[in-house]
This record gives sequence, C-alpha cells and structure tokens, in this order.
Amino acid sequence: MTSKIHLAADRKRRPLSFVLTAGQAADSPQFVPVLKKIRVRLPVGRPRTRPGAVAADKAYSSRANRSHLRKRGIRAVIPEKKDQVANRRKKGSRGGRPVAFDTGLYRDRNTVERLINRLKDWRGIATRFDKTPESYLAGLELRASMIWLGDLLQAAD
Repeated sequence: MTSKIHLAADRKRRPLSFVLTAGQAADSPQFVPVLKKIRVRLPVGRPRTRPGAVAADKAYSSRANRSHLRKRGIRAVIPEKKDQVANRRKKGSRGGRPVAFDTGLYRDRNTVERLINRLKDWRGIATRFDKTPESYLAGLELRASMIWLGDLLQAAD
C-alpha cells in the first residue's frame, strides 16, 4: 500500500508537521490535522500554533478549510477551484464575495515543493524502502530533524 505525505513548512524550507495517509486519501480533509500538529518553540513562552498566513494549493480549497482559518484568525492564501468560482457566480448575489487572494504570498508556496526535494535527498525516503507506514514516518521525522539541526549549525557559524 502506498502512502501520501501531507506537510507544513516554514519559509526556510524546514518541516513543521507531517501527516501520513493512505495513497488514495484526498488532500483537503488533511489540512486541519496538519495545522493542528504545528508547534514552533520560540526562545521564550509557549509554542506558537497559529501562523500569520497559510499558503496552499487548490487541492486544499474548501469552505471548511477557509472557515477553520477564519475562526483562528489566520490569513488564507489558497486559490479557488474553477468549479467553486463557477458555482459562486451561478448563485449571483447569494454566492458571496470572491475569495481574497494575495499573489505575492502565494509565490512562496513553492517552499513546500522544495522541502519535499530536500527530504528526498535522503535515499530511504525517495525510494520508499520502508514497508510499514510507521517506519516510513520515523524516517521522515529523522530526516526532518537532520534538516533542522543542519540549519541551526549553519546559523551558529
């Protein structure tokens, strides 16, 4: 059985959270679980769990995801799917306002794709040697730790 990785990254291409699902699982329902796993520890105080903005691709565009972000005060940078735009327009004035979209912030969405390439630099993740999802997730977390430690060591130099 194949697995699919859903992940969150910061702008420096460092992983913030992983959710591993079956390969045929849809992307949109995994949006909230990925966000709930984010914990960023600052030098002082409790870990941050709420980013200022979230950039995601069209696969994560849904009313439920946008509602979750709105309730938490997080800015959504997610383009609308064509069928959602058409459905809203078909309803006319009852369809609501178009979704606000910041193209400048959306350009940074490629950091997730670049993080995936960084994770796949480790051959065990790229070729999927591990047979069980648990061992594959452990490999992902080990590689994520290596990425974070490498960035910390570079910052210390």
